[in-house]
Amino acid sequence: MKKTNASILIIDDQEDILFASKVFLKKYFEDIYTLNNPKNIVELLSKKTIDVVLLDMNYRIGFEDGREGLYLLKEIKTLSPKTVVILMTAFGKVETAVEGLKNGAFDYILKPWENKKLLESVKQAVDKARKDQKKTKNVEIENDFFVGTSDIIKKAYSLADKVAKTDANVLILGENGTGKFVLAHHIYSQSERKNNPFIAVDLGSLNSNIFESELFGYAKGAFTDAKIDTPGRFEMAQNGTIFLDEIGNVPLHLQSKLLQVIQTKTVTRLGETKPRPLNVRIITATNLNLKLEVADKNFREDLYYRINTMEIVLPPLRERNEDKIPLAEYLLEKMIVKYGRDEITFDKKVLEQIEKHAWNGNIREMENKIERAVILCENNRITVSDLDLETITAYEETPDDIQLSSVEKAAVEKALLKNNNNVSKTAEELGLSRGALYRRLEKYNINLN
Repeated sequence: MKKTNASILIIDDQEDILFASKVFLKKYFEDIYTLNNPKNIVELLSKKTIDVVLLDMNYRIGFEDGREGLYLLKEIKTLSPKTVVILMTAFGKVETAVEGLKNGAFDYILKPWENKKLLESVKQAVDKARKDQKKTKNVEIENDFFVGTSDIIKKAYSLADKVAKTDANVLILGENGTGKFVLAHHIYSQSERKNNPFIAVDLGSLNSNIFESELFGYAKGAFTDAKIDTPGRFEMAQNGTIFLDEIGNVPLHLQSKLLQVIQTKTVTRLGETKPRPLNVRIITATNLNLKLEVADKNFREDLYYRINTMEIVLPPLRERNEDKIPLAEYLLEKMIVKYGRDEITFDKKVLEQIEKHAWNGNIREMENKIERAVILCENNRITVSDLDLETITAYEETPDDIQLSSVEKAAVEKALLKNNNNVSKTAEELGLSRGALYRRLEKYNINLN
C-alpha cells in the first residue's frame, strides 16, 4: 500500500496512546510525529510543516474540563492556520469537543477509538489541508494583508519598515481589531530575523499562576506537573522575534520579572538558578494608553521605556474613511478564496453602508461581517440584509449631546482634581471602569500632567 505524503502530529501525555496511534497511522502516512508535552507545540510548529494535528484535550492531573485543549487549539490555529486539528476526548466529554468544533477544530474522536474511524477522520483532514494549501497558493503571500492609502496608515507602515531593519524594541498601540498582530508580523517578515521563529503570546489570556512557566520555562520537578525540562516562549523565540500582545494587562507584580529578562537579555527557568542567554527581538502591543497607566502607577515606568524604543500607533478604521471600501473589497476576495465561492460582489447600497458605518470594532468587525455575508448571500450578490449592520452611520452629536458632553467633561475634571489625578479612585467615584474613564480622557483631551 502506497503511503499518503502527509505529516501528522499526535499530542497526548499518555505514552501508550502515542505509541499505538503512531504505529497504526505510520502504515498510511509518510511522516508521524508525537509529543507528550503540549508546551513543545510552538517549537515544533515553528520548525516543521504539519498537515494534521491529533490533539488530546486534557493534560494535567485533576483537570478534565478540556480547557487546555481549547487553549492549545487556539494556539495551533494562530501559529499554523492551515493545519487541520482533530480533537481526542474521552467518552462523556463530547460537549467540550463540540465547543472545539465551533472554535476551528475539524473533527473529534472518542478515546478509546476505533481504528477505522480514526483513519477515516485523518484522511478527510488531510484532504482538507491539501485543499486549503491549494487555495493559499492562489494568493500572493507577500501581499496577504491590506495596508491602505490613507496618510495616517501609510505613515504607520513607513515607520514600521524603517524600524524592521533594526533590532529596536517596538511598542504598537491601537484599539482592538486595528491589526496590531498583522503589523508585528510585517515587521518580523521585513527583518533580518525573518528565517527564525516568530512567537506570539497573548498576555491577556495568561493566568498569573502560569505566567512565569509559560514565558520563562521550567525545570523537571519545579512543580507537581513538571515532568520534563521545558523551554518557555522566550527561549522558543531564540534568534527570532517574540510578540507580546496585551502587555498593558500584565499585573504589576509580574512586570518586574519581565523587565529583568528584557534588561539582562537572559532567562532563568523555574526551578533553576543559572540564567540562559537570549537573543530575541521584542515587539509588544496594547490597546491601553500606557502613559496614563504609568501616571496612575499601574505600569512600571522603567518597563515602559524598555519596550518603547519605537512607538507605532495604528489608527482606528473610523479615521481611515478612504480605506473602508478598498478594505472591504480585499476582505471579500479573501473570503471568496476561503470558502471556494464563485465571484461575489457588493450591492451598491452595501458600499454606501460600509463607507458610512462607524466600524467601532475596526478591521476585525468588518472581516466578521463580510465573512457572514459571504456565507449567507444568494445569487453572488451581497445585500444590505446580508451585511447586517445594526448601526448604519457613524455617531453625530446634536446640540443637546454637545451640552451633555460639556457637563460630563466638567464632572471628570472635577473628580480628577479631587482625587489628585488618581485614575482608579476617579473611576470608582464616577462609577466607571478604568478603561471607560481613559476613553473619556482621550475624548475630551484631558491631560493628567
